[in-house]
Amino acid sequence: MFGYGKQFVLAAPRRAYDSGLFPHYPQKGSNLLSKRSLIRSTLALALAVGFAGAAPAQDKPLKIGVTAGPHAQIMEQVKKVAEQQGLKIQVVEFSDYVQPNAALAAGDLDANSYQHKPYLDAQIKDRGYAFAVAANTVNFPIGIYSKKIRKLADLKEGARFGIPNDPTNGGRVLLLLQAQGLIKLKDGAGLKATPLDVVGNPKKLKFVELAAAQLPRSLDDLDASAINTNFAISAGLNPKTDAIAQENPDGPYVNILVVRAADKDKPWVARLVKAYHSEEIRRFIDTQFKGSVLAGW
Repeated sequence: MFGYGKQFVLAAPRRAYDSGLFPHYPQKGSNLLSKRSLIRSTLALALAVGFAGAAPAQDKPLKIGVTAGPHAQIMEQVKKVAEQQGLKIQVVEFSDYVQPNAALAAGDLDANSYQHKPYLDAQIKDRGYAFAVAANTVNFPIGIYSKKIRKLADLKEGARFGIPNDPTNGGRVLLLLQAQGLIKLKDGAGLKATPLDVVGNPKKLKFVELAAAQLPRSLDDLDASAINTNFAISAGLNPKTDAIAQENPDGPYVNILVVRAADKDKPWVARLVKAYHSEEIRRFIDTQFKGSVLAGW
């Protein structure tokens, strides 16, 4: 009998040795095996059995927080790949950008997958989170949508324009509008630009700041809105055909898998990243989203 911690060894009965299972048991009148050899053999067997049962078992599934839409869809596929490798995952879906980080900090999640690095940096600065980036995931070029115009040049003077109310995505949209020639930002405004940083606005656009998840519903009331791709897809919009403008995908906004800093080097993190970065997941992204969502690794 062998157990963890203290090990207990019961000698096998003679008939087990006579059967050939333990061929070195000393027969009557034989001096082929010394007591030392018998002890070595028994200890070797004990160690073998001990190591065979020492693989750590996963007590409960990892809880991974995501936002609705592509992040949730992709993580459900990651779950399938991970389970084939013995890693169990529970996907927890959120409807905003604030709660997944709060839940991770509180210990209610093991990781989350929904944000880009500039947003994470702002959250860490504002809330003091002790988080670490485990891996890149996907990229969602943000798009501008409208039910009233077909191109940005058709925006009328004084048009009401919806933008995300969080600093990083709001600044991201303002940079896109500047790239499209609609506004000018003051020098040095950078990724965290706000409407207060607008120094040139020929069309006198009126910026309406809303929670990112609310922007698809704002299209009935506003002249145009900038919508994150995950929320656009969830609302039935096609970023490739419905967006009247999109940002360049080669930027700092690749999304990331985030864990608590204390967990970064734990074995399950590497296994989770391996499942996410598998060819199965890359093929799913390419097939499912047809270029509106891009693999970021």
